[in-house]
Amino acid sequence: MRCPVVLLLLLAGSGSHALPPAPDRPALIERTKLFGNAGKSAGRISPDGKWLSWIAPHDGVLNAWVAPLHAPGQARPVSREKVRPIRTTFWSPDSSTLLFINDKDGDENFLLYGVNIHTGEQRALTPFEKTRVQIVKISRHVKDRILVGINRRDPRWHDVFSLELASGKLTLVQHNDGYENFVADEQLQVRLARKARTDGGADYFPVAGGMVGATPLVRIGLDDALSTVPLSYASDGKTLYWSDSRGRDTAALVAQDVATGKTTLIASDRRADISDAMVDPASGKVQAYQVEYLKREYRAVDRRVQDDLAFLKRAARGDFEIVSRTDADDKWIVAIDRVTAPPSTWLYERAGKTLSKLLVIRSELESAPLVPMFPRTITSRDGLTLVSYLSLPKEADRQGDGKPERPAPLVVYVHGGAWSRDYYGSNSVHQWLANRGYAVLSVNFRGSNGFGKRFVNAANLQWGRKMQDDLLDAIEWAIRSGVTTRDKVAIMGGSYGGYATLAGMAFTPDTFACGVDIVGPSNLATLLETIPPYWESFKQQFYRRMGDPNTQAGRALLRERSPLHAADRIRRPLLIGQGANDPRVNVRESDQIVDAMKARNIPVTYVVFPDEGHGFARAVNNIAFQAVAENFLGQCLGGRAEPIGGALQESTAQVRHGAQFAAGLKDALERR
Repeated sequence: MRCPVVLLLLLAGSGSHALPPAPDRPALIERTKLFGNAGKSAGRISPDGKWLSWIAPHDGVLNAWVAPLHAPGQARPVSREKVRPIRTTFWSPDSSTLLFINDKDGDENFLLYGVNIHTGEQRALTPFEKTRVQIVKISRHVKDRILVGINRRDPRWHDVFSLELASGKLTLVQHNDGYENFVADEQLQVRLARKARTDGGADYFPVAGGMVGATPLVRIGLDDALSTVPLSYASDGKTLYWSDSRGRDTAALVAQDVATGKTTLIASDRRADISDAMVDPASGKVQAYQVEYLKREYRAVDRRVQDDLAFLKRAARGDFEIVSRTDADDKWIVAIDRVTAPPSTWLYERAGKTLSKLLVIRSELESAPLVPMFPRTITSRDGLTLVSYLSLPKEADRQGDGKPERPAPLVVYVHGGAWSRDYYGSNSVHQWLANRGYAVLSVNFRGSNGFGKRFVNAANLQWGRKMQDDLLDAIEWAIRSGVTTRDKVAIMGGSYGGYATLAGMAFTPDTFACGVDIVGPSNLATLLETIPPYWESFKQQFYRRMGDPNTQAGRALLRERSPLHAADRIRRPLLIGQGANDPRVNVRESDQIVDAMKARNIPVTYVVFPDEGHGFARAVNNIAFQAVAENFLGQCLGGRAEPIGGALQESTAQVRHGAQFAAGLKDALERR
């Protein structure tokens, strides 16, 4: 292990961490343009087609806005959030109320709020402390109420309530004693209950009149538990659509006759799961589906939408997604993403096949030097295909074709989950890092979902081992391909990506020049001890896929794969960011490894946000951490950085250790 003095010398550098000026290097994109509050995002049309909603800043905080569809100049904010940003909204079925969920300081105790767009009245529709609401079902066919799940009685389980939107009255529909979730039909009748099994699988039981049947209708093993789920009922309740991997590798789109149980295959793809379907607003029958392997693809099964999808594919000139539709199905809201331009929201009117731009998410980036994203497939050492996404700095890829003319420092940016995935499309982190002079590679390592159950299950009990090997194999590919050089590779990520960062720094200490961990677990045993109570039903899957803390072998495995217990091997610069209120990865996960490194005099910079949870939702906090991170990376890899300046002043950032190890941080704190 290198001594701290040597580490300090390495961190200090030569006095300047920015690349020298060069004619082929683009102007710096300001952090605030990439990580500040998005101008207008999440555009949605009301079911009656009269209103458009979106999320935009009001008094510096993201709030809900509405405007008449054809009179955007009459836009007005309708919510009144003063601190915590709104991140998603949805319409009531009768188009009178805009609904949203929000928590306090990142605690993920989400409450449901409604704003009457005519009167401006905002109400908490689930006004309970230390509870978490789930949306069970919103139906186009029942206009005055929705179904919600609330864990007020028992924090582990969500009882299902009918919520009358006009009065706010809650009526118990389904008592929950140990069920993971419930599935309701378009008439808001609860029809199925999913219950986790001790082997990590799940059973679906019939529900009628609030009573759960004794015998499961469907049994799903561990191998299929993450890729077999019911999607929706047809409006008449006679057909249930599934994303179903049973008897195959990738999940197919399947229709099940409810009366007989007979299933009919609608579509499948050998490369990727079908996990979403586009259904007719009136009948609820499947019209099209999405497959996302390298990029999103729509495929029609109903000829009535075939021409619409073909038109949108031609007109979008990029990736597109249909995000909302009217009850009459005459108007669609379409999100278009061309990557080298900021994403935008468009109105598609089916009768005349016209596409009109409504909103631009970050209009301040319209003239910015954005770079393309390139899908790549990389083969792991044991033959798996790793779908990955590469962004290159303009100075390393002057032709813009994804084939670097010269190597650049590389940041491996690892997604969270671990059972989620990276997607093609606009990515602020990719653009930010590429603009600073780094190649950026996001790898769908084994365990990432969407690529078939064999790929997911290849990650079982492989945290810190084969999952990590996939990242190392991708780095070798990048070196062979001329993307980077062996001595200029950093690792960065949040949640599982934070774990992968810590694992990389501790288990392969000579591979990475530095690492940036955001809300990553350092001790898998304490992670499993502190997961929130509403994840009770998922515990057995955690145990089967990570290691079982109830067995001696499982405890030994969890210890072996925990970076905390190899902290003494870390020898390269490390930056850690954490939300103090994180309910998923407790702040103790970061405290522990920082304490272990401090005890060994290993330099580490530790930034905590007391008003954040699992990630940094408030723009001022996100900007502050990225300011520290880019100066830290610039010091480590030699890329450019916008000075920290006053980025910390409006944030709640607490630098609890190691300000001297990140360029410009100590000075920024002194000016604060």
